[in-house]
Amino acid sequence: MSERRDRRARGAYPRHGFASFAIALALGGLAALGRVGAANAEILIGTAVPLVADFQGEQILRGVEMAVTDLNTAGGVLGEEVRLVTIDDNCDASQALAAARVFAAEEVVFVAGHLCSDASLAAAAIYEEAGIVMISPGSTNPRLTEEGRRNILRVVGRDDQQGTIAAARLAGEWKGSRIAILSDDTAYGGGLAAETKREFNRLGQTEVLFETYAAGRSDYSEVVEKLAAAKAEIVYVGGNYPELALIVRQARARGLDAQFVAGDGIATEVFWEIAGPAGEGTRFTFFPDPRRDPANADLAGRFRNAGFEPEGYTFFGYAAVQVWAQAAARAGSTGTDKVSEALRKGEFQTTLGTLRFDDKGDLRDNAFVWYVWRDGGYEPEAPQGQ
Repeated sequence: MSERRDRRARGAYPRHGFASFAIALALGGLAALGRVGAANAEILIGTAVPLVADFQGEQILRGVEMAVTDLNTAGGVLGEEVRLVTIDDNCDASQALAAARVFAAEEVVFVAGHLCSDASLAAAAIYEEAGIVMISPGSTNPRLTEEGRRNILRVVGRDDQQGTIAAARLAGEWKGSRIAILSDDTAYGGGLAAETKREFNRLGQTEVLFETYAAGRSDYSEVVEKLAAAKAEIVYVGGNYPELALIVRQARARGLDAQFVAGDGIATEVFWEIAGPAGEGTRFTFFPDPRRDPANADLAGRFRNAGFEPEGYTFFGYAAVQVWAQAAARAGSTGTDKVSEALRKGEFQTTLGTLRFDDKGDLRDNAFVWYVWRDGGYEPEAPQGQ
């Protein structure tokens, strides 16, 4: 276990204070990068994700880095080498804005990011104004593609889709149970919880508790007490892995034997490192696991040989770069308008399978899969493809 993982497992969750340093570093070094790029006809692309003790951000970064390496090994894009610029956005709207302005100033043509919906929503207008294509590997809030920007797409599903699936199970398999819904205060968690609640209520069901909690804390005993007072049997959580892991652990310590259910924000082994055995049996929705696709065996092996398990969003970061590169090749240009139009036509072969986009920039074919945490890892509740 690395030192960063050790800090996370002990309950230290640094989320702020480092992205400004990363952006300053980028500003100091990118001028030189820009000059080299101009001389050597490089194409600058960027990725902006949370990197300080955030393992889903690291997943995306590893995927993007590997994709860029593979692109350049195969000859680059339109015969030019691709250079990656990385900025830590700290999963924060204001720092995502700062990152977007850096990318715009340096004439980055494409951004594989952001992970967090708050960050993507904040940066989207800058990318539109600057003429930068953005493909998010992880932002699921529906607003991102509902705002009508042609340059904004994503290679993941939407929270209204995910919420519909979750609500169907809550109102079906668990009908008659005392169901509570928790939401964090982020665009991701709040959006997912709201979509799930809306569909759950539409199906004629009413939760015994709807509670919002603040992300980034280390003590959720007050939330757990409210769950206990409501006698919750099923708890749906719209939120991310650090907080949910703590809530689950503290609930078990309190003696609350409820079934916890969540969305894709807990698709990382660090959930278990924080929750420990208390996380056993936690259910969540995520996308079909690319690691289980035999077509990705060689790529997964390369990640593992480099000492990294390509879980969660790793292949999604890789796929975002693949899609952009294929669209640029078809368009014969890295220009935003031409690439944005190419992205909405035809099919793209990626580590996630064959992808097609609708006019909004969402995937045409999207499926969520139910997973369960067992003995330190997550696995599909049913074999993929069923």
